Amino acid sequence: MPIPPFVAELRAMVGTHRLWLPAVTAVVVHDEQVLLTLRADNGRWAPITGIVDPGEEPAVAARREALEEASVEVTVDRLASVSVSDEVRHGNGDLGIYLDLTFACTWVGGEAAVGDDENTEVRWWPLDGLPDMAGEMHRRIADVVAGESVTRFVR
Repeated sequence: MPIPPFVAELRAMVGTHRLWLPAVTAVVVHDEQVLLTLRADNGRWAPITGIVDPGEEPAVAARREALEEASVEVTVDRLASVSVSDEVRHGNGDLGIYLDLTFACTWVGGEAAVGDDENTEVRWWPLDGLPDMAGEMHRRIADVVAGESVTRFVR
């Protein structure tokens, strides 16, 4: 579902004003490939992303989003990076800024397939042959595949 119910409730009160929301990126890697989704809202390739529900642990959100969006089971291995997005203006005029927690995830099962209406395609891409993506999405993937054991804090 594109807009979580709690965000819809907030929007009923604040309209399109900018919201600060916690979000996750699940960079799912398997056999030197990364799982990417073709987003329905902007037509761009990206790792799995989503908003953290109220009271939900971020790593649980990353695992949930992988299952909901791409029909795959993953382990969430580590927090790779923390960053803040630029202001985003969604197609409906809503404004948001996202605190992104990027997680390194490993595929453990399931056939990669579109699982909801947020994406039009899901597929594995070789790490050395990624499609055109927004710069921050390339950076999030790089943060994961760097193999560091500490979290990167993007400044």
